[in-house]
Amino acid sequence: MATPAAPLKCPPPMKATSNGVFQGDDPLDYALPLAIVQICLVLVLTRVLAYLLRPLRQPRVVAEIIGGILLGPSALGRNEKYLHTIFPPKSLTVLDTLANFGLLFFLFLVGLELDPKSLRRTGKKALCIAVAGISLPFVLGIGTSFALRATISKGVNQGPFLVFMGVALSITAFPVLARILAELKLLTTDVGRMAMSAAAVNDVAAWILLALAIALSGTTSSPLISLWVLLCGAGFVILCIFIGPPIFKWMARRCSDGEHVDEIYVCATLAAILAAGFVTDTIGIHALFGAFVLGVLVPKEGPFAGALVEKVEDLVSGLFLPLYFVSSGLKTNVATIQGAQSWGLLVLVIFTSCFGKIVGTIVVSLLCKMPMQEALTLGFLMNTKGLVELIVLNIGKDRGVLNDQTFAIMVLMALFTTFITTPIVISIYKPAKLAVTEYKHRTIERKDTSKQVRMLTCFYSTRNIPTLINLIEVSRGTEKREGLRVYAMHLMELSERSSAILMVHKVKRNGLPFWNKGEVADSNQVVVAFETFEHLSKVSIRPTTAISPMNSMHEDIITSAERKRVAMIILPFHKHQRLDGHFETTRTDLRHVNRRVLQHAPCSVGILVDRGLGGASHVSASNVDFTITILFFGGHDDREALAYGVRMAEHPGVTLVVVRFVVDPEVAGGSVKIDINQNSSLEAQPEDEVLLSGLKQRISKDGSIKYEERTIKDGAETFEAIKSYNRCNLFLVGRMPEGQVVAALNKKSECPELGPIGNLLISSEFSTTASVLVVQQYRSQLSQDSLSSLEDGESSEGNESN
Repeated sequence: MATPAAPLKCPPPMKATSNGVFQGDDPLDYALPLAIVQICLVLVLTRVLAYLLRPLRQPRVVAEIIGGILLGPSALGRNEKYLHTIFPPKSLTVLDTLANFGLLFFLFLVGLELDPKSLRRTGKKALCIAVAGISLPFVLGIGTSFALRATISKGVNQGPFLVFMGVALSITAFPVLARILAELKLLTTDVGRMAMSAAAVNDVAAWILLALAIALSGTTSSPLISLWVLLCGAGFVILCIFIGPPIFKWMARRCSDGEHVDEIYVCATLAAILAAGFVTDTIGIHALFGAFVLGVLVPKEGPFAGALVEKVEDLVSGLFLPLYFVSSGLKTNVATIQGAQSWGLLVLVIFTSCFGKIVGTIVVSLLCKMPMQEALTLGFLMNTKGLVELIVLNIGKDRGVLNDQTFAIMVLMALFTTFITTPIVISIYKPAKLAVTEYKHRTIERKDTSKQVRMLTCFYSTRNIPTLINLIEVSRGTEKREGLRVYAMHLMELSERSSAILMVHKVKRNGLPFWNKGEVADSNQVVVAFETFEHLSKVSIRPTTAISPMNSMHEDIITSAERKRVAMIILPFHKHQRLDGHFETTRTDLRHVNRRVLQHAPCSVGILVDRGLGGASHVSASNVDFTITILFFGGHDDREALAYGVRMAEHPGVTLVVVRFVVDPEVAGGSVKIDINQNSSLEAQPEDEVLLSGLKQRISKDGSIKYEERTIKDGAETFEAIKSYNRCNLFLVGRMPEGQVVAALNKKSECPELGPIGNLLISSEFSTTASVLVVQQYRSQLSQDSLSSLEDGESSEGNESN
């Protein structure tokens, strides 16, 4: 008689924490230490891959998908010992729970990125492109599903499989697309705006279709239950639409700009996300839907949305979300794709996915009278897949709709289509540089001083705003002139954070950079500060935002300056003053931005060293009482500084002191100093003398300008002479002064972008509270000294960092 088989024993559930190795416990047998090891391994691998793929300009999601696949059975998981030690089957429940918990909050952030108002304003063109980009791939996905069911997916439930395949092929990943567009600086182009609008519509449609797919893929075959699931899901969304916005708006109203958002509102929202997730999971359409719906309903204006992102994002995107890619990677076994048939099906899936999306988009774009190049670019952009695709596939796998082989094929398709987007778009779409007509007034120094002066002032933080506004106040000239137009550009870094795209939404029309028109109301405190000043003064100010990675920020500044035909760009110095008076580096990469702008600017450039010009607030026109000192040695840059100073002297509250330094004739070998009052023809004099001659004539009519000459013998005497002028409010100096006096000074300096005099004015030996504006005059070709000083600075800095 056969002995009965021994009953199968389930492994005991994992305990949370171990007693430690000294008491004989293996930490990897316990849930918490094992989860820590898994998270650290995932973080290190995905970050290394992201760094390696950066030269190819790939979005981080590509690195995360590859990292997940490498950690799974396709690569490292082939080693059974590794797989059972680091990812044992009993740990997968904890891993999946953590991954889905992170995903829940991430989907809330994705919902935050979608603005229902902008969806309602979507033009017919974008709507047609979105519909075509969904419908053709969806139909082709259904066609492909028949081929898969006949070969590798025999026996699966037909209805859910058709819908899942259709949804998987028709998705466009909105967050990934936004990141690619921002990286390629296409957000401002027509193609970029069209892609963002169409992708937003596509995203919403994809979620609705996915809800349908999930409702159909229930374990019971009764169509009545699927209908109940759909109706309850629709009821939940309608209920949220009626209840959510009034509550969120009430919370947002109680959070004012510049103030800390109350913790109770953040906690209440996070609890609501979890509750919404629980409700949608109970209905049977996955917990992610509840979180996504709440994210869409949160008002995008004001500080409330920003505070939520700040609290949730780093922990979720940095820590929990990579676990989802691993959870997905552990289910992906590329080894299951074997034989010509399987690889043929992979090619078929990739082809139908790309063909449906690209051709559908191109045909409708051409019917909408878009140029062929733009239509082709739009097709490839709309073909971007990403995290949403993985979510669809994972839900399909968990519901038993997709088997291992189909799942692996679909994951590789998502990876391939996202990977090819950036290289192809770079190669086929080269937006024509805006035809910049040659404009005359690229400098402040000009023959006709009555013409309007245009300036581009840049700032990184609100700390620079009071000084910038006070500088603009004294720069406005007299009412007789055509006046001053200022473009105030807020420079914001496009970081790896997802909320960087939320910043793009705050800047209207997803512009990069976008120029706010006067009638646009904006709650942004930066814009409010400049608009208030504009109403109080006669200066025309256009606030703007440039969102860009730091390594290409200078391109945005230069392009904007050229487009707006400005005469001078004013940049903030990369250091800020501490309370003890010493300077501290704000960020090193700001220095690179300044240097590149100096090298390639289409106009004059000023670097502003901020020591609080006029204090921490705007000084009204009637209260301005500034002394501005110009240290004049000679040369192009000094002449530009002098021309700017003379314009400032027109302000009734400004006293201008021009100090000219000349070499003692004995030291100079008996060189003769030209008397600027002599009556020789102006053409015969050097350009410095022409400018000073005009200044001298002006002094006789204008008591607010003082002119002094200092005869000096060497560098030490120059330093002492400059020290005697330290009780002013602002120093105006040229970056690369010329002449024998400067030759005596030490040219090697810590900050070559400030030049020898600028460095002297910020050195610890020089005691002053005056801000410093270092000016470089535009020339079609900068002098060799000027260029080499910037290049030497770059190389020396590189050596220091090494």
